[in-house]
Amino acid sequence: MSLGAAELYRERRIGMTQRPIDRPALVVVDLTYGFTDESSALGCPADDAVTATAQLLAAARQAGAPRIFTRIEYDSAGARAAAPFLEKMPALAECVVGSRWAQVDERVAPLPDEPVVSKLFASGFFGTELAALLAEHRCDGVVITGATTSGCVRATVVDAMQHGYRVLVPEPSVVDRAREPHDAALFDIQAKYGEVVSLDAARAVLARSIQREVR
Repeated sequence: MSLGAAELYRERRIGMTQRPIDRPALVVVDLTYGFTDESSALGCPADDAVTATAQLLAAARQAGAPRIFTRIEYDSAGARAAAPFLEKMPALAECVVGSRWAQVDERVAPLPDEPVVSKLFASGFFGTELAALLAEHRCDGVVITGATTSGCVRATVVDAMQHGYRVLVPEPSVVDRAREPHDAALFDIQAKYGEVVSLDAARAVLARSIQREVR
């Protein structure tokens, strides 16, 4: 009898557990109105992910853990540079600099001291200052939330690991337009790039930041 994917991966020692994160940052990927408002062509059923992310933001703020947001936004030069991406997803062109679609949803609005990183492509790292911001805070890992699970979240997770960061993805805090790509992306992340965890587990990791500061 052939093994299922989960059993096959376990047998071949794929999907092992990473070491704990000591100095986490919370990275909120593209929870802009373009992705959280279903009247947008890019929109997802994001209410649950936004609510979960708000809880993680509260924990990170209380603990003093770094919080960084990303958003996709295009001016004319950026749209030319990202032409191959926009050819695949023309709806992204709605995320014009200064438009509502490029603004972070007010339910998880960044505070004045929380950077918002603008990007042209899927990964929050590609062509941005995200890696420098994490290095500035001497982070060794990231908690990643946002949209979409199979797109910008997964791309940011892969690049985070490739930059040397351990990754946690709280399942309730990420969202996609359809269940199948969402589930496949989470399976892939757990197998190769990070840890898919509960909201409480991620919140506990962020909360430990204050304990380290007190000591």
